[in-house]
Amino acid sequence: MMDYTDRHFRYLLRLMTRHTVLYTEMVTTGAILHGQRDRFLAFHPAEHPVALQLGGSNPEELAECARIGAGYGYDEINLNVGCPSDRVQSGRFGACLMAEPELVAECVAAMRDATDVPVTVKTRIGIDNRDTYEALRFFIAQIVQAGCECVIIHARKAWLQGLSPRQNREIPPLRYEVVQRLKRDFPSLEVIVNGGIQTLTAIHEHLVELDGVMIGREACSNPYLFADVDRRFFDAMAPVLSREAVVEASLPYIRSQLAGQVPLARITRHLLGLYRGQPGARRWRRYLSEEAVRSSAGAEVLTEALEYRRRVA
Repeated sequence: MMDYTDRHFRYLLRLMTRHTVLYTEMVTTGAILHGQRDRFLAFHPAEHPVALQLGGSNPEELAECARIGAGYGYDEINLNVGCPSDRVQSGRFGACLMAEPELVAECVAAMRDATDVPVTVKTRIGIDNRDTYEALRFFIAQIVQAGCECVIIHARKAWLQGLSPRQNREIPPLRYEVVQRLKRDFPSLEVIVNGGIQTLTAIHEHLVELDGVMIGREACSNPYLFADVDRRFFDAMAPVLSREAVVEASLPYIRSQLAGQVPLARITRHLLGLYRGQPGARRWRRYLSEEAVRSSAGAEVLTEALEYRRRVA
């Protein structure tokens, strides 16, 4: 989700669902401690509830970043122990930390001590040949003892060598039964499943045994999936916006961002999949892709794209 679940994506998704917890991209401790902090941490108040996802392995640095994140108003601080990319491994964070459960527990404890905001962990079911259930159970037991009360588990293991991040999202088989077994072994732990979940029906099925579901890539390619989430899972009276209503509701935000010199294409890229599977979807994508990159492009591109799509819808 790097370079995708930015503040623009989260705001647009929030137009469709008021209750779903939204997550930032993984932000490294170094970027927060030594970079342009507002660039990585600033967010719109409408995004709540929103979680800050951190990447790092130094307990003191993670504790300081947790304090900073809480100061920005995040509702949750999440430690990513699931990303398998080479760049992440070279920085000693992400999925490679599954091989160091005691260190992860130390990081969780330091973050818990630094803030009253809930600290959660996102992880995999294993890495490389360290993929037995016993190894996973030991890892989870360590972080639970350190104070973690919620884990988000991608139900695939990760190969740290030989597979790209994309391949690690597709090739290792999904093993939801491992996540369900973990919930049975840790009944007081909030267990949220991630990986390969693409429909609201599938979400319902997972919620029979688990506490929650995280949607990743499907949210990026099919954002309208979330239009009916509130009504189905949180509030039977929640309104369901049409796709056109979502676009219209986004216009004030887009105009305000354009006034702040944010390029239109930086925002509209998150709407390319809004009409996925609908008549005129290709025309919608093409118009936004071609017109939003113009230096003079304004919010009118969205309304023009709607009209362009209607010609064949």
